[in-house]
Amino acid sequence: MSEYIDDLDAGPGVGLVEKRFFSFGSADEPLVLESGRSLGPVTLAFETCGTLNEARDNAVLVCHALTGDSHVAGRYHQDDPKPGWWDIMVGPGRPIDTDKYFVICSNVLGGCMGSTGPTSLDPAEDSRQGTPYGTRFPVVTIGDMVRCQRRLIDHLGIERLLAVAGGSVGGMQVLEWSVRYPERVCAALPLATTSKHSAQAIAFNEVARQAIMADPAWMGGDYHATGRPEHGLAVARMIGHITYLSDQSMRDKFDRRLQDRCELSFDFEADFQVESYLRYQGNKFVNRFDANSFLYLTKAADYFNLENQHGDGSLVAAFAKARCRYLVVSFTSDWLYPTYQSRDMVKAMKKNGLDVSFCEIEAPWGHDAFLLPNARLDALISGFLGRVKEQCAAGECDAVGTGGTGAGCAPAGTGGCHAL
Repeated sequence: MSEYIDDLDAGPGVGLVEKRFFSFGSADEPLVLESGRSLGPVTLAFETCGTLNEARDNAVLVCHALTGDSHVAGRYHQDDPKPGWWDIMVGPGRPIDTDKYFVICSNVLGGCMGSTGPTSLDPAEDSRQGTPYGTRFPVVTIGDMVRCQRRLIDHLGIERLLAVAGGSVGGMQVLEWSVRYPERVCAALPLATTSKHSAQAIAFNEVARQAIMADPAWMGGDYHATGRPEHGLAVARMIGHITYLSDQSMRDKFDRRLQDRCELSFDFEADFQVESYLRYQGNKFVNRFDANSFLYLTKAADYFNLENQHGDGSLVAAFAKARCRYLVVSFTSDWLYPTYQSRDMVKAMKKNGLDVSFCEIEAPWGHDAFLLPNARLDALISGFLGRVKEQCAAGECDAVGTGGTGAGCAPAGTGGCHAL
């Protein structure tokens, strides 16, 4: 997903925020990853908004998508031209209301925005010591990311999260939280996500990875002294952007309009606006992201398989571990993670008697829809969190299997909310 949608400014929000860091583990006491390899020490970059109440029961963990980061809302300084990537959703009076909730967002393990990843210095006691890991960094999984987040939540003194929320790859982390640590989560909000990648999603990621690795500047991942594989990373981003948009949104935004010309050039310049747009997005991405991190994070998304990891091949068995309430949201034009995948999750949740609200929102913008202003999504999230907060305040956090549809859902039907 795009993470940073241009020209979205919801006005004054949480104000100034600060990126902080939490480290744990060491070479002697490393984090043992699901691959069997070890990593230590580990650092997570994170940001918080709002205030943790005295009971420490109003915390909402927001999980970012593939190439996002911990900067979920607010600005770093007064002249900061751009707020965090979900500033329209997180802030005072917004659906995730920081007047009520303490919001936490951390950069994932394997990322390049302050958390330990391929750009971190390798502590190995050999000639590589003091140089970036590069591809010596171990492959990490969504489960590894969530285990690191759990260490951060422990560090913050929070026993149970009121909710975990996120879209796309962030939604995978939400699902992982709900079954890996069921006693630590009151509610889960997986948005525009899936319990496992389709062959098509894996295919797009593989083409993007190949674009990076085919760039001569990639140098097997050891490019930090010679220059980054900018062309490969830009092409990878262009491929990703195609999957984030819908046919209709691209037609509405670009159609076949030409870019700064009245006639076709009959060469290989960017004739069409859509070509110019993709090149712009690719080049902009190069300035803020690391190519190796892109390889690792797309691989983690491809490896994610909730039913295999937690249900021995059964999605119903995987959700048998869950105890929380769910709000599952999909979008009609999202062909990267289409609605049938959310339906499969919801059916598996309901077979376990879980309290599930499900809504397929009519939206023309494709996968990126969860990042864009949408009154329907705002109302769903605000209402759902409010209900969960009231239930927990009433001591009903442990009550599962109520089977409610909650969150003010409309009758079932295409583009509506569904009680399954």
